[in-house]
Amino acid sequence: MAVTVSPGRIDHVSDSPNDPHAPHDRQDPHDPHDPPYVLPLVVRIERAAPPARTDALETAARAVLTFLSDPRTADGAGPWHEPVRAWEERGIRKVVRRARGSEWRRAEPLPGLTVTGRTAEVRVFPPVPVDAWPKDLARLQVSGTDLTDPEPPPAPAADVPVLWLSPELEMTAGKAMAQAAHGAQLAWWDLDAAAREAWRAADFPLAVRTARDAAHWRELTAGALPVVRDAGFTEIPADSCTVVADHPALRLGPEPQIDL
Repeated sequence: MAVTVSPGRIDHVSDSPNDPHAPHDRQDPHDPHDPPYVLPLVVRIERAAPPARTDALETAARAVLTFLSDPRTADGAGPWHEPVRAWEERGIRKVVRRARGSEWRRAEPLPGLTVTGRTAEVRVFPPVPVDAWPKDLARLQVSGTDLTDPEPPPAPAADVPVLWLSPELEMTAGKAMAQAAHGAQLAWWDLDAAAREAWRAADFPLAVRTARDAAHWRELTAGALPVVRDAGFTEIPADSCTVVADHPALRLGPEPQIDL
């Protein structure tokens, strides 16, 4: 990858571009009339060489992890720290748009960072109010992210974090990219400082795979790993469990937590 510069706990998240009322688990100390924030992601999809679906999902997850760990976000004085704090306090909405050619070239100079996978390029930008996207991002399309894999992805290695997708839901690649990124972020939140640093130092290895079958999915969602539940504003029913974040450091179960 190249970079440019509590048991059964379920987190509610949304990736609707126009959803001001998606539920979330964190108290919001701000005025309820303040606009919600969204984390923009843009995937490069050229007509002649679109990325493979699984690589796009994995690259989106890595992009968000890279963004969260970047000093511009993590340091209290960093330029992205306050927008990220406001975004997390209002729910971690993410929206994936697509770009190619001149659209991608116009997006690249905007503040953010790009992560490159085997075939995919994803750029993540600092959170913005849902009704105040930068012009060169607002004009990009949400639809049209139907990607495929040229061949089935291999089974993940035993020591690699896996973001397991529900085998019961059909999602476009853009929707699934946002869901995978949600799962990566929940895993990041649950890890201790040492595990976070080890993951960051290794360049955030991970795999995105679909659960083997319904029984495997029930086992995953009933355990102690972070589970993403979608708000249901696009593509899938409300309260659908979409992703389980299976990081090796979390497989023994995190310390008991209370979601505020």
